[in-house]
Amino acid sequence: MVIADLHIHSRYSRATSRDGDLEHLDLWARKKGIGLVGTGDFTHPAWRMELREKLEPAEEGLYVLKKPYRLLDEGESPRFVVTGEISSIYKRDGKTRKVHNLLLLPSLEKGEELSERLSQVGNLNADGRPILKLDSEDLLGILLDTSPEGELIPAHIWTPHFSMFGAFSAFSTLEECFGDLAGHIHGIETGLSSDPPMNAGVSALEGLRLISNSDAHSPGKLGREASLLEIDLSYQNLLDAIRQGEESGWRGTIEFFPQEGKYHWDGHRACGVSMAPEEGEKRGNICPVCGKKMTVGVCHRVLELSGAGKADMAPYESLAPLPETIAASLGVGVTSVKVKRLYESLLCQLGPEFFILRQAKIEDVEKVAGACVAQGLLNLREGKVCWEPGYDGVYGKLHLLTEQEREELK
Repeated sequence: MVIADLHIHSRYSRATSRDGDLEHLDLWARKKGIGLVGTGDFTHPAWRMELREKLEPAEEGLYVLKKPYRLLDEGESPRFVVTGEISSIYKRDGKTRKVHNLLLLPSLEKGEELSERLSQVGNLNADGRPILKLDSEDLLGILLDTSPEGELIPAHIWTPHFSMFGAFSAFSTLEECFGDLAGHIHGIETGLSSDPPMNAGVSALEGLRLISNSDAHSPGKLGREASLLEIDLSYQNLLDAIRQGEESGWRGTIEFFPQEGKYHWDGHRACGVSMAPEEGEKRGNICPVCGKKMTVGVCHRVLELSGAGKADMAPYESLAPLPETIAASLGVGVTSVKVKRLYESLLCQLGPEFFILRQAKIEDVEKVAGACVAQGLLNLREGKVCWEPGYDGVYGKLHLLTEQEREELK
């Protein structure tokens, strides 16, 4: 089984870690147990130069980091596939649309060719995720004209401010967004604030692959969501899995609990106000503290587009990243020294993060990290979790054990 994370960013995107280089992406993919990683940001000239310098061909359409650049050289090398995100801001039907789209390409050469064409539309140097005044339909047309094997995946489709179905862009169907080219869309990225059960009620998604990626802005965030593939590694096999689904090796997704996503509920961050969509609807999406409009959350927007139809619901697993699981089990901050120490000890003694989260024996986890972490992980696997849902850019908070439970376990 291949764990794939196709939507990531390099240090050339805004608000990203300075460690967002190939060396650290390779390192953290190994730590996480991820076999296929997007390069991200292929449109940025300086990043493309690094990709050419530091990657070498592996299987058809895939690459590995050259040995001299590897910070860790144990086990199977993660493969890289050429990907990037475009922020399209444009007018459609008299309304400003802000849509993010993820692009996949079969080679670095095709990435160069497409970047040359997009450079005639706007500035590719300012941001690894360039902002282009380019209709999503036109972007898809340019991609397919450059490479019929290219794939466009609408990114985090429910995010309020920058997505196809988000409250502020407000497309309601693929056809509204992509026009006559809508048939070339085979999958969508559900984003951190939604999961397959939420999307299953949306008839506009029927027949589409529900894809999950991390959208990581630092290498340590790789794999907070990911997709599962049972394929022999190659770009064509990846493409077939996305386009044809289960018959070609698509096996579902690994999901953030959607409550942890930072746009799950309606709310107003400035006033510390959050609420379920039903309450937000009753209040007319007006903040009860200041009277300003609240940000309509993903949960609310999904309900607006849900109807009698049903989209396919592929298999999925709900997990939290291991550092957050440790922190929630111990009742400490995720950046604490204790969490970092236990995280590295678990990886050193038991294996990659996804193996620990999904397969490691609970008694083995207890030997390394103690009873609280072991019980917290068991609760996570069994879905025995409590949440303070995220809203208006504020991530949700995970609770796995009560303070009384921690004292009893200690």
